[in-house]
This record gives sequence, C-alpha cells and structure tokens, in this order.
Amino acid sequence: MKNETILRVENLTKYYISGYIFTKKVVGCENVSFNIKKGEIFTLVGESGSGKTTVARMILRLVKPTSGKIYLHNKDIYLYTPTEYYRRVQGIFQDPFTSFNTRYTVDRVLNDVFNFLLKDSGLSKDERRKRIKQALEKVGLIPEQVLGRYPWELSGGQMQRLLIARAMLVNPELCVADEITSMIDASTRVDVLNELLRLKNEEKMSVLFITHDIGQAYYISDRVAVMYKGRIVESGPVEEVFFKPQATYTKNLIESVPKLHEKWNFDKI
Repeated sequence: MKNETILRVENLTKYYISGYIFTKKVVGCENVSFNIKKGEIFTLVGESGSGKTTVARMILRLVKPTSGKIYLHNKDIYLYTPTEYYRRVQGIFQDPFTSFNTRYTVDRVLNDVFNFLLKDSGLSKDERRKRIKQALEKVGLIPEQVLGRYPWELSGGQMQRLLIARAMLVNPELCVADEITSMIDASTRVDVLNELLRLKNEEKMSVLFITHDIGQAYYISDRVAVMYKGRIVESGPVEEVFFKPQATYTKNLIESVPKLHEKWNFDKI
C-alpha cells in the first residue's frame, strides 16, 4: 500500500551512565520521533556523536531505550519474537570486517541465514544454493569468485556487498544501513548506494540510511532528519531541508562542507 508507514519512532530517548563513584548521565539521544514509509529511504544525518547510531541500535533491538516507543506496523517491536522481528528488519553495519566470523566461509555465512532465521523455509540444499547465488548476483558479486572463500579474502567493497546480500536473503521490509560506505573505497561508494536505490525501487524495501556525509544524504534520500546533540533539529523532504534549511545547525552543517554552499553539485559523492 502506497504511503503505508512501516516504522514509527515516538519520543525515543537513551541515557547512558558513565563513571563508578561519581556518575553522570550521558545523552545518547533524546525525544527522537520520525516515521518511515514503505519503499522510501529516510536518512539520519549529522556529525559523529549526534546520536544517529544510538537510534539505529535501538531500532535493531541491540540496546533498549530509556523511554519512548518503536512500532513496526503499529506493533511494539518488543512484542515480536527475535525471529519474527529479524525477518522483517535487517541491519548493515559500518565495519564489514567485524560483521562476519572470520573462521566461516562465505557459504556458511549465508547458509546460517537459512539455519536460523529461515529454518522453516523447507528449501532443499540445492534451492538454498540457488537463492544464495541469486542474492550475490543482485548485489553485483560473481558467485564463483566469492563462494568457498573467507570474508577476509575479499575487499572492503565486496564484503559490504556481501552484507547487503545476506540481509536480502531474508527479504526484509526495512533495512537499517549505518554508515555503510565509510570504510570502503570512494570508487565503490556510489555502487553500494545505487544498490540500495535499486532495492528500494525494485523490491520496494524501506531503508533507514545513517550518514555524516551530506552529499550521500542528498543523493540517496527521499526524506531526511538532521541530528545534533541527540536531537532532531530539522526534518522533511531532502530538497527542502538542504536547499531551504531553517535550523541554524543545518545551515552550519551545509556551509562546513567545502564548496557545497557555493555550488550545489552532488554528482560526485
């Protein structure tokens, strides 16, 4: 259904306590609210430490919020079993080199999706292998060049594509992509971003994209929210936020990027 809301975040807050004797409260994020619609890419953009990854980790149920709620299809995410939830929501992380068990081959990494999340799929060994090859081909990997190898034998770009392929095996409704281009070569960044755009357009998958790079946010997003010190200071359609910014921090963020405020050309990311 067009404009259907997949994920809704309401007043999400996370506090951390630092220190042992003299403790203090550290704000991870505070009163964050937004929604993500079916088949759109929604981006959280902001400098390091602004709370973007904290929000992502709570949506992926890796940490629990101090307060606030997250709803998937109007249902509290903690009312889903882990298997039910991770069939619908998948994460792609910043560092592909720590996202795999280095002792496992690519084959085993991908087969574990069927062994845990899709164990009731009823697929035969040959059918699983066919699905795996299709997923690899969709993200631009040649199965014969990666199957049987270990993740550490692949390049950063290949490993990031492998992460996307692993998530796509589940056919999720929402993918949380946290700074996924920050550790790969500039020459492959656009390819990875274009793969997310293809999945959005062809598979109607929703994406929560997290980045500190305004150029990438502009290139890939339908809507964007700007975060600063744990709060959303401005949000809206990407063209509106970047070309007609209202918040002082958004204006400063744009002006801090060399030449972007003089000549808005996002062709080269």
